[in-house]
Amino acid sequence: MNDGNFGQGEYTGDGKALFWLAMRTGCLTLITLGIYRFWGKTRIRRYIWSAARLEGSRFEYTGTGLEMFLGFLLAVVFLAVYLGLIQILLFWFGLTILAEPQPPGQALLQMAGFSLSAVAVLPFIFFAIYRARRYKMARTRWRGIRFGMDKAAWGYAFRAMAYWALTLLSLGLLTPLMTFRLEKYMTDRSWFGTARFVQQGRWTALYGCMRHIFIALALLACGGLGLALDTPALAVLLLPVGAVWMVIGVISYQVQSFAYLSRHKVLGGTVAFEASPRTRTVIGTYLLGALLLGLGLSVVTGVLGGIAAFLLFGRDIDPTGGGLQPAMIPPVLITVAGYLLTLIAARAGALALITQPILKHYVTTLGVTNLPALAEIRQRAADTGADAEGFADALDIGGAI
Repeated sequence: MNDGNFGQGEYTGDGKALFWLAMRTGCLTLITLGIYRFWGKTRIRRYIWSAARLEGSRFEYTGTGLEMFLGFLLAVVFLAVYLGLIQILLFWFGLTILAEPQPPGQALLQMAGFSLSAVAVLPFIFFAIYRARRYKMARTRWRGIRFGMDKAAWGYAFRAMAYWALTLLSLGLLTPLMTFRLEKYMTDRSWFGTARFVQQGRWTALYGCMRHIFIALALLACGGLGLALDTPALAVLLLPVGAVWMVIGVISYQVQSFAYLSRHKVLGGTVAFEASPRTRTVIGTYLLGALLLGLGLSVVTGVLGGIAAFLLFGRDIDPTGGGLQPAMIPPVLITVAGYLLTLIAARAGALALITQPILKHYVTTLGVTNLPALAEIRQRAADTGADAEGFADALDIGGAI
């Protein structure tokens, strides 16, 4: 409820509407050989943004498909030149990732080439993560006021590489440090109009969000000990339970760390936030959505397969004949079209049955305190699109809403 000082998030999106929107944009993407996907993503974002409300005011997404398309082209050209130079440098030192390895020495050199190429791309992955978030912020408005982020993508990329290295060296024990510091870096450079966000709190508090991960590790360790002590019954019992518990633990960490970080964000020094998402709701929504999606796709696949089989075996086709016979063309076309439409339906169904309900849960469990202070915030200058989400799309990490 809204008492004038506290506002609760609302979400009014409809699963059927989003499904058919995703189906239409998916078909147009297929017809245009993938080009329309930038405009399709824009239409879906506008629908989702407009379905989210706070204090009766809807959010607005102002990005365009053309911005994203041009940014993608720019990023592809840059990465092609960059990776080409990397490959030339590898050839100079006798390393290659293209030739078929023959002796063991050449195989080692090829592995080294793969490793160096991956390391060379890694900074751009983190760069793309920051730029994608900055673009979405810059193209989001509420009450007509723009959000925004500072230009600090390379600073984020280098810090992310350092924190990931620390996390790996610590065998995951410093995951809360990485989560907190990277989120703080982005939050402290985010704005709503003339008011700046600040991430408060302590990174050590996130260890409480990892309790299910620690339980899973204990179960896996006990299962491994059971194998070492030649007690297979104990291992058979604990190892699967530990593996499932680890998945639950990772999801729980993501949900609860989001809640903690959201509750410790402050806007303009006075506006605070509340967040209370529930791990069991997120997992339950995912499982139910996946079950319904699997059942629906099974029915569709069965129907299309039956039609294709009827057309194939109901015609006079010589199985010993070579090549593609004219009578085979209709069932082949139906099979290919059915396969492609099934992929589009799977994506649209996941969006409507899984993504949107989980997003709704996050939005409706988010609240804002000290709403009157928002009236003092003024408009900020528009941020240029630059490469939009070009690098994120080119590196295949920008498919998310």
